[in-house]
This record gives sequence, structure tokens and C-alpha cells, in this order.
Amino acid sequence: MVEKAATAKSEVKSINQSSYFRRSWMLYAMLAFPMIFFIIFRYIPMTNIVIAFKDYNIFQGVWSEGSPWVGFKWFQRAFASRDFWNAMRNTIWLNFLDLVLGFPAPIILALLLNEVVFKSFKKLTQTIIYLPHFLSWIIVSSIASRLLAPTSGVVNIFLVNNFGIGPIDFLMDKGKWVMTYIFFGIWKEMGWGTIIYLAAITGINPELYEAAEVDGAGRWRKLWNITLPGLKPTIVILLIMNIGRILGIELDRPYTMMNNIVIEVADVLSTLVYRVGIRSFQFSLTAAIGLFQSVICVIFLVSANALAKKFGERGIW
Repeated sequence: MVEKAATAKSEVKSINQSSYFRRSWMLYAMLAFPMIFFIIFRYIPMTNIVIAFKDYNIFQGVWSEGSPWVGFKWFQRAFASRDFWNAMRNTIWLNFLDLVLGFPAPIILALLLNEVVFKSFKKLTQTIIYLPHFLSWIIVSSIASRLLAPTSGVVNIFLVNNFGIGPIDFLMDKGKWVMTYIFFGIWKEMGWGTIIYLAAITGINPELYEAAEVDGAGRWRKLWNITLPGLKPTIVILLIMNIGRILGIELDRPYTMMNNIVIEVADVLSTLVYRVGIRSFQFSLTAAIGLFQSVICVIFLVSANALAKKFGERGIW
């Protein structure tokens, strides 16, 4: 009997060990595939940053003699261009306005939704406000052009008929174009950002609210002393990430909303790269501007993270 028990125990132990190793190998395989994918499609293409330091010939290849090494020639050409500094100024200005006006919007909306008592109304509102995130900027720019058209736009018709104002050319006037650009950016992404903050609010200990109610705290006191401090780590991390992207800007948003009349305030680094670099086949100039953007964004990211840690926050790393 003792021998049978020992044999059964050893068999169970071997089965547990084999299942453990099988689970371990499955875990390693699950981690290996994304890592390989990340290396192939993220790190290997980074070797082509040498294009920024070469007179790149697309028909000869990066590493051939047909693409000679020219050092900082393309950086000097970019820095000597008036269009580059104009695009850089516009990029920083538009991203700064997005940060100042757009960053607090999902926080405020999440706080308001958190105070809604009716759950069905809360879910419906949340669903409606984050749907614009799934629209492409081509669709959004088409909506903007239809709504804000000087003669046939709904907004201008409403202003003329009810207030005697207008028509206002929102998309042709430089100052009004900037306001329109920021407004539609907030409208499109505000609901999606709200999800992050609502998820962070659900992680706050409800006993804190109960204790505050016992002490006689109202909604405003609970929001100011419990909800906002609970959101603080999430706000800091997202703020650092947004500051790190202060010089990075996607192509589709400014490209679809800009026109030749407002190009002085609408031309950003991404549209400059597309127009001057890719369409004119100046790939080395494109790579130089892109590398400059990446380096500056990393500097901003590291600086913002260090500043957050200096003030006692956790930061990203």
C-alpha cells in the first residue's frame, strides 16, 4: 500500500510538472510572437534612419555606393528653409492649444458623467460621445465643410436667421480656422479619453465616499478631495505622454482640413514632409525632418517625466 501511494504520488508530481512546463512553453510562445513582430516591424526599419545622412537614391538602395554619405547636409537644408520653421511654429502652436484646451475636456466630462445618477442615461451619453473617435478625419473634415459653409452651412444659416451675424467663413479665415481645427479635434477625441478617466474613477475605494458622507461632505467636496486626487496619477501619466508628442502631429487631421488660403497657419511638419519630401521624392530630407522630430519628442518626454518625479509624482518610469 505504501509503495502504491508513493507511486501514485510520483505520478501526480510528474503530471503536475509536465503541465507546468507545458503552460510555461505556451506562455513563452505567446510572448515570443509579439516580440518577434515588434522587432521586425519596429526596430529593423529604424536602421533606415541613415537615409537622413545620405544622398539617398531609391533605385540604388540605402547601402549602395549610389547613395553616398553626405553627413548633416539635409539637416542644414531643412534648418535653412523658411517653410520648415513656419511648419515647426504651427506644429508647436496647434499642439499647445490641443494640450491646453483639449486635455482637460475628457477629465471634466468624466467628472460630470460620474455624477449622473441615471445609469441608462449615463451609458447612452457615454456611447454617443465616444462614437466620433471611430470616424476618419476625411469624414470629419467633410462634416466641418458642410456645417460651416458660408452660404449653405447649418451654422451660418442659424447665425444669420437668429442673430443677424455672418456669414462667417470659418475655414478660410486664419484665426477662425485654428479655432475650428481645435474644436473638431476636441469633439472627436474627448469621448474616447473619457473612458480612461471613468475607468480610473471606478478604481477609487468607495469607502472613502462613504466616510466623506458621514462627515457631512457634499458632492463638490467629494469631487475635490477624493475623485480628483484619485485621478491624479492617471492625469500625470497622460499629461507626460501628451507633452512628449508636442512636436509630433498626424498627417490626416491638418491635411484634410487645410486649404491654400490658410496654409500659413495650417502647414505643419507632417504636411511639409508629405508635400516637400515624399511628393518631391526627397526622401533624405523627409528622414532628416522625421529624425529631428523624434529626438525633440524624446527630449520633451524625458524632461516632463523628470519634472513630474521632482514634484513627487510616479511618472512613466
